[in-house]
Amino acid sequence: MRRHVILGTGPAGVIAAETLRKHAPGDEIVIVGDEPEPPYSRMAIPYLLVGQIDERGTYLRKDPAHFEQLGVRLRRARAVHVDAPQRQVLLDDGSALPFDTLLVATGSKPVHPPIPGMDLPHVHTCWTLEDARHIQRLAQPGARVLQMGAGFIGCIIMEALAARGVQLTVVEMGDRMVPRMMGPTAGGMIKSWCEGKGVRVYTGTRVEAVDAGTPLSVRLSNGERLSVDLLISATGVKPNIAFLENSGIRCLQGVLTDEHMQTNVPGVYAAGDCAEAFDVASGRTIVSAIQPNAADQAYVAALNMAAIDARRPRAVLRGVTQINVLDTLGLVSASFGDWQGVPGGQHVELTDRERHRHLSLQFDGDRLVGCNSVGWTQHVGVMRGLVEGRVSLGPWKDRLLEDPTRLMEAYLARAQAQDRRAVLQ
Repeated sequence: MRRHVILGTGPAGVIAAETLRKHAPGDEIVIVGDEPEPPYSRMAIPYLLVGQIDERGTYLRKDPAHFEQLGVRLRRARAVHVDAPQRQVLLDDGSALPFDTLLVATGSKPVHPPIPGMDLPHVHTCWTLEDARHIQRLAQPGARVLQMGAGFIGCIIMEALAARGVQLTVVEMGDRMVPRMMGPTAGGMIKSWCEGKGVRVYTGTRVEAVDAGTPLSVRLSNGERLSVDLLISATGVKPNIAFLENSGIRCLQGVLTDEHMQTNVPGVYAAGDCAEAFDVASGRTIVSAIQPNAADQAYVAALNMAAIDARRPRAVLRGVTQINVLDTLGLVSASFGDWQGVPGGQHVELTDRERHRHLSLQFDGDRLVGCNSVGWTQHVGVMRGLVEGRVSLGPWKDRLLEDPTRLMEAYLARAQAQDRRAVLQ
């Protein structure tokens, strides 16, 4: 009987444990997590904040006996070091947990900016259920709330706060909203949309200091000083991998893996937001912290962990989805692939500011490699199919340069023809 240890109780860890149990029915499986609640989804926290679900609604598995019935042990602890040569994980309670295979699925953690006053009461991140409880208490209707950060996660939090009826101000260091997902035109359109919905948005602005008091006094880089009842830090996240230092497990931006989700240490795998996974389509490793990737990576890793010979993994990750779809106060935007373009590539943009619509397409040769869209929801599935399918557009590339709204026609003409050729081969 082998022992499989999974670090992390998020979606990747849970899917991996369930897959392992299915394919390794007699093995021991342990999941290690450092929060007191049952495994839950962080992406469900905004729904909790607006009252659509209760805390139990965030749980990944609703049956309290689910893991016990699977024969999966939940261990409440935090990993502080991995001793790869000795095949053991050292925990914060001083114990050591031996393993035959290991999955690092520790996700991300919030970035804490070095700003005076960030440790004061009424300053919170929005990452854990404990954070959500504080926000629920403080973000009452009419409360003055300042949010730092207007990235992808920040915009999701912003929507939940707006729904609670607070007086909301958002401060973003970048020159536009969602700067890692949207170009200047698209990000600017999202900002104007939010302002039209009653949210005050400052871009190109930083919080310089937070002074104690009731309310808090916040100094901005533009010279303004705001009085707020609650400050939420949503300035981004990074892979939660500091405990792997000096472990021998290679890390770059995240835990570096191959197409089998295996690290440089045989039998040690990674999945989810902490993993830097090999993308077969692009030929490079990337961190793409979205739940569909976490699920796919966990499944592949678990299949290989369950293999009789763990030194010869079989399951392969077909690709890493590079996609973000965001609903910001009713305005849907999307970003796919290399949305900023590639050297030597061509691009086309179409903007209708009055209707809050924008479309930007990026090409490499005759392939669509990336795109931004705002308000053009009917094209989302087609854009994803063209980008991820690496579809050769042929003469349709020039037609799209003339009229980027003809994406559906291009997809039907070229993607289906490509599929037919693949079948014939």
